Amino acid sequence: MRWDHLGDTPAAPADTALFGTDAVTTRTFDTPEFRGITFHEVRARSILNRVPGASRMPFEWTVNPYRGCSHACVYCFARKTHSYLDLDTGLGFDSQIVVKVNAPELLTRQLASPRWQGAHIAMGTNVDCYQRAEGRYRLMPGILTALRDRANPFSILTKGTLILRDLDLLVEAARVTEVGVSVSVGFTDQELWRTIEPGTPSPQRRLDVVRALGDHGIGCGVLMAPVVPFLGDGPEQLRETVRAIAASGATSVTPLVLHLRPGAREWFTEWLGRHHPGLVRRYERMYGDGAYAPTWYQRRITRQVHEFAAEFGIGPAGRGASRRISGPRDAPEAAPAPVPEQLTLL
Repeated sequence: MRWDHLGDTPAAPADTALFGTDAVTTRTFDTPEFRGITFHEVRARSILNRVPGASRMPFEWTVNPYRGCSHACVYCFARKTHSYLDLDTGLGFDSQIVVKVNAPELLTRQLASPRWQGAHIAMGTNVDCYQRAEGRYRLMPGILTALRDRANPFSILTKGTLILRDLDLLVEAARVTEVGVSVSVGFTDQELWRTIEPGTPSPQRRLDVVRALGDHGIGCGVLMAPVVPFLGDGPEQLRETVRAIAASGATSVTPLVLHLRPGAREWFTEWLGRHHPGLVRRYERMYGDGAYAPTWYQRRITRQVHEFAAEFGIGPAGRGASRRISGPRDAPEAAPAPVPEQLTLL
């Protein structure tokens, strides 16, 4: 592994020194849930990441306590980031997890800085902050506590059911600031889920999370992503997925067609060749011009999902909402402000 330029000394350049080279601890755990996974514990220099101005992301700041993800989603766009450390973007991304063990204390300190202006912070935008490793390292309670204590607005996108462990913290934070939560469910097909998202909770369990959050006053949107061409895009498949999303009490549904960036593209193509070899040529034609499916196809999927959303009464498609919960001493709650749509994450 390449840790060059990752020192945490004050003299190290701020734009390249991400981790402490003298504080990298590699661990493995011989337990069923972590078998085959290696954890690289590091001390980060900074945990607040500014999104480049040229990015299509609708937010400026992110917090990512992990790199690599045991969810092992074949299509994950973040696979490319593992190559920056000379780590494999295929199995290496799924099994070599970088853990920023000082994330909570670092965020507490950075939020208290006079230079920090309280901007919205998005989490789960690179890899899932509620992946399996979080069950052991428990970084998110400290992160949520820091955000709550500073009344700093934030949002979370996840496929992990572990978020319910922190439900009390989310409710407390929502009493003092804007909290947005979205769960990613691109399809309900069990066979497709088992092969393309092998390390994630099932789609139904994720929708149970949506229901549980709503029951506690935290409205939760669903990012219907990815819609997988030729495997999960049939009208009846889309309708069934939207029906299940609506039944969970989701506040919104936002469809997003599969996109294949470098790093993910190669891994996905290899998977496609093993599981659906007859589709390889069709994908080559569809994605021949770049990472995204043709505009006409994306518009067709969006239109169909919106029609099904209207059928099941899920409300305005394509927009979730932050939620602030009124406590007993709060003034009457104003209309919830819209949370930025996370449209290019998966």
